Amino acid sequence: MTRNYQEILLWSEITEDQWNDWHWQIANKITSVDELEKVIKLTDKERSSINMCLKSLRMGITPYYALLMEKNNINCPIRRQAVPSINETYISEYDSSDPLHETKDSPVYGLTHRYPDRVLLLVTDQCAMYCRHCTRRRFAGNNDKEVSIKYINNAIEYIKNHKEIRDVLISGGDALCISDQKLDHILGELSNINHVEVIRIGTRTPVVLPQRITPELCAVLKRHHPIWINTHFNHPKEITKEARKACSMLADAGVPLGNQSVLLKGINDCPYIMKKLVQELVKNRVRPYYLYQCDLSEGIEHFRTSVSAGIEIIEMLQGHTSGFAVPTFVVDAPGGGGKIPINPQYLISQSPDKVLLRNFEGVICTYNEPQDISHQCQKCGLCNTYRNYSYRGLEKLFNEETRCLIPNCNVRIKTRRSINDSIKVNI
Repeated sequence: MTRNYQEILLWSEITEDQWNDWHWQIANKITSVDELEKVIKLTDKERSSINMCLKSLRMGITPYYALLMEKNNINCPIRRQAVPSINETYISEYDSSDPLHETKDSPVYGLTHRYPDRVLLLVTDQCAMYCRHCTRRRFAGNNDKEVSIKYINNAIEYIKNHKEIRDVLISGGDALCISDQKLDHILGELSNINHVEVIRIGTRTPVVLPQRITPELCAVLKRHHPIWINTHFNHPKEITKEARKACSMLADAGVPLGNQSVLLKGINDCPYIMKKLVQELVKNRVRPYYLYQCDLSEGIEHFRTSVSAGIEIIEMLQGHTSGFAVPTFVVDAPGGGGKIPINPQYLISQSPDKVLLRNFEGVICTYNEPQDISHQCQKCGLCNTYRNYSYRGLEKLFNEETRCLIPNCNVRIKTRRSINDSIKVNI
């Protein structure tokens, strides 16, 4: 149960209007051990480890989210997401400061263009709270400032000049940590680009700072539809009455809501915790979108589970709850490989005339293929409308641009090139 903020000496004289003002919440984030100890009990070991961790990623906990932490429970799932741990100082041999290669895929500052038709636009390095499992800690919290309008304008110009971009994801930091005025400006500029069809916003404010969702913000969003928002609930305890109200306001403003959870060891790596979470989300008009395998970011090895843990969770959700409540389990591949879906295997066997399948109960059934298995092009012409970018990966095979995809580092191909070069020299 959430404690009353007036019970905490640190905030005993704060008015209700102040508490419900998102600007006050951000300005009064818990950033030091002394402040934190006024809310939860810390051991001597915790005090020293927190100070060591702050060298790599600052601590910043909104007063609202701090009150969700259990005072005496070091394993509280809310507390573990917010309070630094000595484990963050351990860097495994597989960790990277930029495991997804967002910077390498950045044609201009603050913009990542990895997928053919969509881009990531970073508008601030500030977050309402600095999550201890943050994958973008190389960037988040460095200055607690919005990205300069000069860089944002450069990114918008890039988007204007690349007509293949139809989807822009605005993130950070947290995209909703910028002012309504600046957000309105950015959304307006993007909405005026004819080939931009949809704008998405990534934010954790409904979870850690629901006060940010105001009538004024909703009015800004309504002016620039279609706007989609993905938020980041990781545990059922985060779905409070304040969070529910924030989600309701966004949904009532016509904003479709999705949720991206990260699979975190000791926090939500349990099928029943995840089932409770996704069912609470859909009750509040939030569609579970992704369940992420924890990235290979520096300092978060202790949060990582095995991939099999995620597959087990999906296995226990599929068929056991509504289909639209089952997120897609993905590994965001290191090196910029993008999101790769990983699911339980339901196809047991396949022959030319039938496939053998199993369901969530273990029932095995046969699905017979049609007698005529030919597949013809519909001649609709839509393929030509998508030819504003080069075919990539398996798309080349499906469209018969090539019959074989071979990596450049393939030893056999390197040998073949060496032989050809030798022949040319001899000639």
